[in-house]
Amino acid sequence: MKQENNIYRDSRNYAPIDVAKGMDLRTKKIVLADETDPNFELLPKCKNCVNFKPDSEKIEIGTCEASMNDPKFTAYPDMVAVTCAMYKEKK
Repeated sequence: MKQENNIYRDSRNYAPIDVAKGMDLRTKKIVLADETDPNFELLPKCKNCVNFKPDSEKIEIGTCEASMNDPKFTAYPDMVAVTCAMYKEKK
């Protein structure tokens, strides 16, 4: 999936320290979460998955349409989906 802003908070090369900063895992330097990552590699997150459906009435929440639960699993866009078996990256 093409990202508009290849920022650290959406990159596999980023380990968060707090809400505003983290560590670049390649260089081991402290970086801001919203800085551009020159070695960007997309981190699987719900917002990047074809199964994520945003809730039209609530901000920053949605459901996983691949969920077998009733009601569907509640998810938020920035939820990391590295271990999700149902994750399918948007093209």
